Amino acid sequence: MRISRWLADRWVMIVALLVLGYLSLPILVVAGLSFNRPSSRLSYDFNEFTLDNWRQPCATSDMCDAVVRSVQIGFIATVVATVLGTLMAFALVRHRFRGRAGVNVLIFLPMATPELVMGTSLLALFVSAGVPQGFWTIVIAHVMFCVSFVVVTVKARLAGMDRRLEEAAMDLYASEWQTFRRITLPLVLPGIVAAALLAFSLSFDDFIITNFNAGTTVTFPMYVWGAAQRGIPPQVNVIGTAMFAIALLLVGLSSLRGRRERRANLLAVPTPQARRPS
Repeated sequence: MRISRWLADRWVMIVALLVLGYLSLPILVVAGLSFNRPSSRLSYDFNEFTLDNWRQPCATSDMCDAVVRSVQIGFIATVVATVLGTLMAFALVRHRFRGRAGVNVLIFLPMATPELVMGTSLLALFVSAGVPQGFWTIVIAHVMFCVSFVVVTVKARLAGMDRRLEEAAMDLYASEWQTFRRITLPLVLPGIVAAALLAFSLSFDDFIITNFNAGTTVTFPMYVWGAAQRGIPPQVNVIGTAMFAIALLLVGLSSLRGRRERRANLLAVPTPQARRPS
């Protein structure tokens, strides 16, 4: 009876842990293979433990060039998409204008359109305009679909923000710029950072749209796809594990900072005994 009661009280948590474990299983496999010395180039079984893959992550120079190129494309696309998406989210949440409903529909189109269709459409656009495919066509294509995710993420943050905080700041004679810098931006910043991280991960990981508009430019996903035919080097698992660890570290630091700020705010609020005059 105690076991059944314990399971009845915690079955949601147990199911959630099982789902998280299932989703994390491929990541654990990649992390384990990053310490593996395969028996052959086409073998993916765990043969022998080694640290050589981490000591020499750029043993294949073409792979490191592709990684750097993907990071450059992801950084540029993330900055442009974050700026444009944040401005669009503020306009859609804070202002009423003609065509606002249509703009909301258009924002969701890149998210709902299959990547194959978007990739071929952008290729046809670049070819008809006489634009040579390469680094900058990839950046334009990535900005195209990253903006939608940024808008949706920042909109959710703005919709849950209490407008009375801004009104209280302006009642205390703060200007619009001071209110935005001291109240609005700190409250919206976690959503902007989350949107930027999402945009960078989508850009770094994209293959289908990139493959149509890359020309002779090779990104990291395209390198992995090409290397799969002749054997993927184990350093690919090192890059994947490192990227996941960096993302996990950034999320952890952001959560820790938010927890410290909430604790500081709670400590700054005076207790009823402190409010009582002596």
